[in-house]
Amino acid sequence: MASVILSARGLTRHFGGLKAVDGVDFDLAQGEIHALIGPNGAGKTTFVSLLSGRVPVQSGTIALDGTDITRMAAHARVRAGIAYTFQITSVYARLPVYDNVALAVQSRHRGDPAARTRAALERVGLADRGGQLAGTLSYGHQRLLEVAMGLALEPKVLILDEPTQGLAEGEIATFKALVRSVVPAATVLLIEHNMDVVMDLAHRITVLTFGQRLATGTPDEIRADPQVQQAYLGDTV
Repeated sequence: MASVILSARGLTRHFGGLKAVDGVDFDLAQGEIHALIGPNGAGKTTFVSLLSGRVPVQSGTIALDGTDITRMAAHARVRAGIAYTFQITSVYARLPVYDNVALAVQSRHRGDPAARTRAALERVGLADRGGQLAGTLSYGHQRLLEVAMGLALEPKVLILDEPTQGLAEGEIATFKALVRSVVPAATVLLIEHNMDVVMDLAHRITVLTFGQRLATGTPDEIRADPQVQQAYLGDTV
């Protein structure tokens, strides 16, 4: 395996009696597309929220490129190189598409953001919508705008939470090409329920269930794993 860019050891977060994330060990290899899958309630979004700093860690450790970031604030993790697009769109609805991306650029870079902003919009196919208010975009295009905002940060790690939700079939094909173009300059962690997308894109897959890691492997290894079949995949792949 390539060098590890992001790792977690014994990562835990309970909410009362709910063990949302329960002692998870995880390694994200430099330059890979790594999918995180599991049934609803498995702890996927809580887990990536811990990695990004949006939810505080109860116990365990997180390291980015060898540096301990366990107690680092979310905004500091963005500057350190982690970009997280949310499961529910988080664009600024009353601002133009262009300004949404420009604000993301300015949060990471000084100077004129114009070139980076235009490049990010072009990569997701929204260059011709720069003047449109973000709130008037279709849901699928808002998801692509979120990806553009993430890419504009030039992250080491890009975390995508249900990015194909609301996308049409043709948009999904464009999205897959986009994700492939991101690596190896950045590393992608993808939460996704569309198993066709997962199996087509991911170099490795980690399966969570009941807040714990059930398995990690290549798509073929995950397909063939009887525990994964029983817990999640069934006849879906």
